[in-house]
Amino acid sequence: MINRLYLLVEGQTEETFVRTVLTSHYARIGLFITPVIVSTSLGHKGGITNYEKVKPQINRLCKQDRKACVSTLFDLYGLPGNFPGKDEADFPAHGTGEQKADFLEKKLAEDIKERNFIPNLMVHEFETLLFVEPGKFSDWTDAQSSIDLLISIAQKHKNPEHINDSPQTAPSKRIKKLMPWYEKNIHGPLIVAEIGLDSLRQACPHFNRWLQCLEQLAI
Repeated sequence: MINRLYLLVEGQTEETFVRTVLTSHYARIGLFITPVIVSTSLGHKGGITNYEKVKPQINRLCKQDRKACVSTLFDLYGLPGNFPGKDEADFPAHGTGEQKADFLEKKLAEDIKERNFIPNLMVHEFETLLFVEPGKFSDWTDAQSSIDLLISIAQKHKNPEHINDSPQTAPSKRIKKLMPWYEKNIHGPLIVAEIGLDSLRQACPHFNRWLQCLEQLAI
């Protein structure tokens, strides 16, 4: 049984999400999660711009506490070109987000080579979770027409993880286009917390499988 998990996250938004939504939930089953923001350079944190800067941080976390597990909360969208598997011939470039994430997670695990490491990528990014119930934006804006457009996008895709990852149509780009005031670090975690973990899990199968994997650690 494992009761400690170090979760390397992409930025402040993900750290807040972990602390406000995941930490208390998993503490109830005896799994204590510590979020750690990835360091990109001396004195700066957040963002995955170069895998060579991230790999040593994952390895260090894995080795510093062998009785704990380490996982990641990185966006599939915008991963650097030197991320394990991205430049391989069999990378499913035209596959679904889940297929891409599964492939890259496997390659990441092979590259890290640590038994206490659990790779995880968000499909396609943190804002995917907001499309589970985009109506929750009504607490922050009176622009019902913009909310209705977000709802129609969610209904069209059914699974929010199928919203694609081009620079024009990634989840965050769609939200920003309709709601220029949206601030990821402020509004994102609050809206996700309002949606609730149960709804997030039901709507996002890849995300749910990762959480199921974490739950197995405490059993």
